[in-house]
Amino acid sequence: MPPAHPDLYRLAPDGSAALLLADEHPLHAAVEMTPSGDLAAMVEVADIAPVPLRQPVRGLLWISGWLQALAPEDARSAALWIAEKHPSERLLDLGHCASIVWLRPAFVVLADADGTAILGPGDIEQASPDPLRTLEAEWLRHLDHRHPDLLEELAGKTADSHRRGGRQRRVRPLGVDRLGLRLRVEDADRDRDVRLAFERPADQPAQLAMELSRLAGGPRLTG
Repeated sequence: MPPAHPDLYRLAPDGSAALLLADEHPLHAAVEMTPSGDLAAMVEVADIAPVPLRQPVRGLLWISGWLQALAPEDARSAALWIAEKHPSERLLDLGHCASIVWLRPAFVVLADADGTAILGPGDIEQASPDPLRTLEAEWLRHLDHRHPDLLEELAGKTADSHRRGGRQRRVRPLGVDRLGLRLRVEDADRDRDVRLAFERPADQPAQLAMELSRLAGGPRLTG
């Protein structure tokens, strides 16, 4: 079956997902026709950088598991749950020309510039949200628009900067979390990602500002 795009979806902390599909959607028909009631499926979720990059995807999450149709009462509960995060008039189509299917995860694969990891549903559920997650987009846009000189300075502290530096390169903010800052170096012929670790975890904006200042003024770093 070719890749399918749900009208709406929401992920649960354990990696399960509710997907809103039109009744005529091939995936909905496949779930309904499965004798066991469970259809093997994989959901791909892309982590898109909040600043415009040549290659905007900074990570991918693949959730493999089983899709199943929901009873009407469970579907209505799932619709309310989706609406908490993604309010949409399309949810009003539920029971008329749209249905919700539920993905039960078997395992999850996470891939980014740091590598690839295979996780179980329990690993995801036990993970703690990063304290800077709600501030990340604003901070990265601010760095990108107002402090390109700082980004160049930070990229210059990586171990291979003297070998790959050049006037055609551009340094962009890729991501930030409590443990460090990620940069995307866009060279003329390739992109590469580097990570600069903080000296101390940053759980608040003031701590983040302090750690960025330390990175800019400290000794050369490995990356």
